[in-house]
Amino acid sequence: MTHEVFNQAPPLVDYDVAADVGLLGAVEREGAAWAVGDLHRLGKLAGTAEPQRWADEANRFEPRLITHDRYGHRVDEVDFHPSWHRLMEVAVGEGLAGAPWADTRKGAHVARAAGLYVWSQVEAGHSCPISMTYAVVPALRHAPELAAAYEPLLTARTYDFGLRTPAAKTGLLAGMGMTEKQGGSDVRANTTRAADAGDGTWRLRGHKWFTSAPMCDLFLVLAQGPQGLSCFLVPRVLPDGKRNTFRIQRLKDKLGNRSNASSEPEFDETVAWLVGEPGQGIRTIIEMVAMTRLDCVTGSASGMRAALNQAIHQTRHRSAFGGLLADKPVMRNVLADLALESEAATLLSMRLAGAVDRGEQAFQRLAVAVGKFWVCKRQPAVVGEALECLGGNGYVEESGLPRLYRDAPLNSIWEGSGNVQALDILRTLRREPDSREAFRAEVVPAAQENRRLAEALRELEKTPTEDDARRTAERMALVLQASLLIRYAPPAVADAFCASRLGGEWGHTFGTLPARADTAAIVERAAPA
Repeated sequence: MTHEVFNQAPPLVDYDVAADVGLLGAVEREGAAWAVGDLHRLGKLAGTAEPQRWADEANRFEPRLITHDRYGHRVDEVDFHPSWHRLMEVAVGEGLAGAPWADTRKGAHVARAAGLYVWSQVEAGHSCPISMTYAVVPALRHAPELAAAYEPLLTARTYDFGLRTPAAKTGLLAGMGMTEKQGGSDVRANTTRAADAGDGTWRLRGHKWFTSAPMCDLFLVLAQGPQGLSCFLVPRVLPDGKRNTFRIQRLKDKLGNRSNASSEPEFDETVAWLVGEPGQGIRTIIEMVAMTRLDCVTGSASGMRAALNQAIHQTRHRSAFGGLLADKPVMRNVLADLALESEAATLLSMRLAGAVDRGEQAFQRLAVAVGKFWVCKRQPAVVGEALECLGGNGYVEESGLPRLYRDAPLNSIWEGSGNVQALDILRTLRREPDSREAFRAEVVPAAQENRRLAEALRELEKTPTEDDARRTAERMALVLQASLLIRYAPPAVADAFCASRLGGEWGHTFGTLPARADTAAIVERAAPA
């Protein structure tokens, strides 16, 4: 007998994904303690083998474009594996889509963000239509009649897949069509045209370059009208039951996010309704973008945590050179460093969700862009280092780490890349003193307790030039994260973060925390339950 399996980690299953002390503390602190029970229930489901199988199958068996039916009629549908639908049923049923906008309980948006953080650790791709459905509601309210008709279905907890008359469904999903091939983030360069039909509707003609989740029921779309770039609502099926013109030219062959269909739709006399004022399309749709950017932060924090869980689990069960990997000082330093990055991202994402609940718009305008810039950029580095903790086992698809690694860069690109966020931050600092003051007010109390944070905050006093935009965004993110850790995390965590990220006692790779850092305590706090 030559094949005896030993010194391999068991599968990470049957654990509570929500048993995350940093997350739970933030949920209670931000006003959603009432949701903790439901969060644990969802976390226990997320930690079982079946949803992990759904995640694998939804990505292995990718969405398939069906342009015509057997008789030659144009249908423009996308066929998904049943496991995609199972993931979606849970997400919508748990209120992770539009439900918070209809929930009057304090902390509803925090509860929803925490649920998204937990459930997205299973699979990230299906969170795209979930996020867009959540984000569309505040933008749609710029057209009160449309909001009255569709908001009750967008906030429903029923996943009702398939193209049918929206009013006849029990729940709706929403998407977004902004990007065109010639403009990318520069949406003012869009060429899709809108013509007034004279009956309260408009007709669109043009082509979009990236429109994800094309089987959603409704889309907010930017198009050039007589008064400039405007925002329109485009349903896939019209109120009379006829299919609107929404020709899917192809599905994108993407690096990751492969469970989610991203498409190029073409509009040709496509029926649409104006949302917001004519010529104010960016101002209208930016309310949707602000919410999806928030979800980018939450999604990246979720992906970091999923990778960290795998790294700690593996090293606590794998022995090498005479002992468990997790007990080796050099490995423990790596794990602790990853844990710092993960908890800082988690606390920031929950703080931003709390700002939504409390209507802290001045703080949101700056802090969401800061979080989007930094947290989304940290995810690929964290996942890559966590994958290395598993060695060759982490490079194999069955481990789930390659999928996490492929998905990791997306949130940094989606809804505006790093440069877009950095320039948004610069404009806000220059034009909105109330946002700058709200950011400062958030950080100052913690800076009064920590010398390194106080010094870092002083470095931000000067308004930066465009050349310094990314450096400023990075520094602001670290300052904000440090302030949260100082106030709400144990000293071992806060001190190690400030010494490394703010104090210069850090190398250029993970695992270079200063020798005095209490790495054992940090790793123990972060270990999956």
